[in-house]
Amino acid sequence: MNSIGYVYLWTGTGGGKTTNALGLALRSIGHGRKVVIIQFLKWWRNTGEYKIRNKLKPYYEIHQFGRPGWYKLGRPKTYRFGKKKFVVRSLDDADKLFAKKGFEFAKKVLKEKKPHLLVLDEINLALHWKLLDLKEVIEFLDKIPKRTDVVLTGRFAPKELMEKADFVNIIKDVKYPKHIPATKGIQY
Repeated sequence: MNSIGYVYLWTGTGGGKTTNALGLALRSIGHGRKVVIIQFLKWWRNTGEYKIRNKLKPYYEIHQFGRPGWYKLGRPKTYRFGKKKFVVRSLDDADKLFAKKGFEFAKKVLKEKKPHLLVLDEINLALHWKLLDLKEVIEFLDKIPKRTDVVLTGRFAPKELMEKADFVNIIKDVKYPKHIPATKGIQY
């Protein structure tokens, strides 16, 4: 038996890492277990996982720690996701501050709310881009109580985090259409 909660990690360049975490969250809620999702680098509240929050209370919470735009080297460019337009920009100190606030919030949630499942969505990417300190995250995972399982998602998971996790899944695209649709209820 594990002396701490299990750590699940989903990484890779394929789609579906957050979707896998949400499936596990739904399964946990079905058993009356408390779930808290903390999203790093995400801000868009028109997603199904955000919109459902009030219907799934008191078993489900979701909190976002990001600001509009995504990482892009070079000049900003406008993109469209469904009917929404957004400008892709480079990360800066404000993104680091959001990530740190999200991580501090995770510590507080773990201590005060004692969830059965804590999802740290896109934390792997936040670590890859040096928005968070890897050593601090590993120390945090070392202190997870037995009753709490943790899910870590995002591309480019650090090797040390993959070694720390109890379960690791690498998601890769095998096939997808030339134009990836933004289907409500599927991609968001």
